[in-house]
Amino acid sequence: MNNLDPLLNQVSKPARYTGGEWNSIVKDWGQTPFRAALCYPETYELGASNLALPILYNLLNSQPGVLAERVYAPWLDMEAKLREHGVPLFSLESKRPLYDFDIIGFSLGYELTYTNVLNILDLAQIPPLKSQRNDSFPLIIAGGGCALNPEPMADFIDLFVIGEGEEVILELLEVLLAHKGKGKNYYYKQPVSKEYIYHPSIRLNTKRMALYKNSTRQQPVLIP
Repeated sequence: MNNLDPLLNQVSKPARYTGGEWNSIVKDWGQTPFRAALCYPETYELGASNLALPILYNLLNSQPGVLAERVYAPWLDMEAKLREHGVPLFSLESKRPLYDFDIIGFSLGYELTYTNVLNILDLAQIPPLKSQRNDSFPLIIAGGGCALNPEPMADFIDLFVIGEGEEVILELLEVLLAHKGKGKNYYYKQPVSKEYIYHPSIRLNTKRMALYKNSTRQQPVLIP
């Protein structure tokens, strides 16, 4: 994205949008075929303190050929400037527009963030309604505590991960990597832990993925 300094000079707490924190990871965009944007749909101060994103961020970035970057809901002044200048919402690490990513993953911690999800998609110039998104847009995935009851967001999210995302994300990633470019409907037909992935248009019986004592999940590298 072009130089954002003129935009950042007009908003409060511009460091919310610049990235570069200790332990943040910046990979070569051109050399990384699969790109994921991870979003906690709250302001930076609230989102950065959530532990779900660092776990998935570290797990995805540890995979070859995969990058994961972060995005949070902008404050009101930044939202106004993005709309005024027609600038799409971007990630912290590379400043790429969210519509350039292959997937956008939302962590739904509580119901009051639902409208933030829709606003973030709108700011990213991505249609909030999944019925209005074709294969040129990223696959929109949601997980977290509120994904246990996915129906309130079923018109907006392509896939839900039910339960602990770190236990199924690598299996899902394997399918996404193997079939990239074949279209969203192709992904829906793949046998990736169907009992833990909820697709609103199919509505199969879905179980919750739980963590067990012998779990092999990686521990997060925390970003302050």
